[in-house]
Amino acid sequence: MLLLAACQPANSASRLATVGIYKLLAATAVPLIGPPAQPITAVALQPIITTGLRKPVYLTHAGNNPTDERLFVAEQDGRVRIIENGELLPEPFLDVTDLLATDGSERGLLGLAFHPQYAQNGYFYIVYTNQDGDTEISRYTVSAADPDRADPESGQRLFLIDQPYGNHNGGQLAFGPDGYFYIGLGDGGAVGDPYGNAQDPGTLLGSILRIDIDSATPYAIPPDNPFVHDRQARGEVWMIGLRNPWAFSFDALTGDLYITDVAQAGLEEINFLPAHSPAGVNFGWPYREGSDCYDAESCDIPGLRMPIFEYAHGEDGCAIIGGHVYRGKQFPALAGNYFFSDFCSGRIWTLRYDESAGQWLRTAVAETHTPVSTIGADANGELYVVDYAHGAVWQIQAATTE
Repeated sequence: MLLLAACQPANSASRLATVGIYKLLAATAVPLIGPPAQPITAVALQPIITTGLRKPVYLTHAGNNPTDERLFVAEQDGRVRIIENGELLPEPFLDVTDLLATDGSERGLLGLAFHPQYAQNGYFYIVYTNQDGDTEISRYTVSAADPDRADPESGQRLFLIDQPYGNHNGGQLAFGPDGYFYIGLGDGGAVGDPYGNAQDPGTLLGSILRIDIDSATPYAIPPDNPFVHDRQARGEVWMIGLRNPWAFSFDALTGDLYITDVAQAGLEEINFLPAHSPAGVNFGWPYREGSDCYDAESCDIPGLRMPIFEYAHGEDGCAIIGGHVYRGKQFPALAGNYFFSDFCSGRIWTLRYDESAGQWLRTAVAETHTPVSTIGADANGELYVVDYAHGAVWQIQAATTE
């Protein structure tokens, strides 16, 4: 079972008593491109498939090719499956089951990304927990003989990252609007980041990495990465201070970055970086959990980036799941709304910036009553909700007025 939230430390009750069920936080100026998102009160969830997937954790599309309408789904046990024309293909696209450790709730095949030029080069990338319990990120190539099968012998490792514990083992891989490859890594697990990884740019854990996979093999470090000239740091590190950034995504229109970070005990959070933000942002963990003080001796350190939205454990859930801004063409009423969910409650919300109110506003738009593991996008910006427990996939659609 996929569990993203850790146990609460002993002092969590007193900390939670100081917060409500959620907080809306003051926002920095948000540069809007195009019209602002309009409020919506409900969406429809149209079934695409209702069964057949086993523990699906991620859904995506094959590069920047709007004519390729296939959906690719990563199953935690080690298979990548294809949904085409509303049907789940019987044979997996890739099966790396024999390479994995799945003995922990947050181990296994956790993420998948296709190169933007996949139609030309056939490259895609996976992140998984290997049999030693460490994180591997590898590149594979599609079979030359069958576009619905990968070449299982084509794997080339980019990273091997030691993991001290069996949780917070990663998940998100994505290409940014700058063409670089972004990788989300948790702090290494356990309670309270015992090794201090999230505040140490000398380790890859607790951070988002940014690398160039096109100009060197296996990769190069972009020259404008924030720690590239620091001998005590890893040049791959782009941002620090994250606990378990299970999901992040770039707005396909604006390039803005949304990061969901799963809480230790109290505050699930959404972090936001406008496009072209400076590098080296520190999101504060474990000094802070959301806007709340987690480490009393360090939480007043200046320069920590606060989330734009957070909510407490309780009725809303216990493990935030991101998330994409809707930029599809089928349902213009949804445009600009950021969709996210919670693994424990199965609720689906939107978040949008309201210029007149000067803050981010959340709206509940659907109830699934099942653990949602991811919200993914197809090549045309349409969004899909994935049910971890039953292997179902639903498309998010505008609600009818009938």
